[in-house]
Amino acid sequence: MGDSRRILETSLRVAVLGATDRHHKAGFYVAEYLSKQGYEVLPVSPRLAGSELFGRRVVAGLAELEDIDLVDVFRRPENLPGHLDELLELKPRAVWFQLGIRHEGVAAALRDAGIAVVQDRCTLADHRAWGLGAPAR
Repeated sequence: MGDSRRILETSLRVAVLGATDRHHKAGFYVAEYLSKQGYEVLPVSPRLAGSELFGRRVVAGLAELEDIDLVDVFRRPENLPGHLDELLELKPRAVWFQLGIRHEGVAAALRDAGIAVVQDRCTLADHRAWGLGAPAR
């Protein structure tokens, strides 16, 4: 828990891989929650590229971003290997696989590159449970 909590406390710039405009999906309401809590949420979705979510322009891929603290992942586990190269290139401080998402191979490759990994946890639920406010700037 300590590493997960520290990641949420110190990750100002959060790329949301798998952001959506479908309000009932976690890729929307979790990202919206983080945005309202003071995180700089940068939505990533090829389907929505060029539109706006959470006051930010949606980009098609992680390659369009830089200086990211955390990548919050809302993609099915079988899709994660397809994002590994761009995650390694971006080199965020941490990658967080949301609740229900695990991929040991991708997680190991990220850790080998010095990137912290959280698997199968919800940023919204943890943020609320730990009573956290805005991330440290």
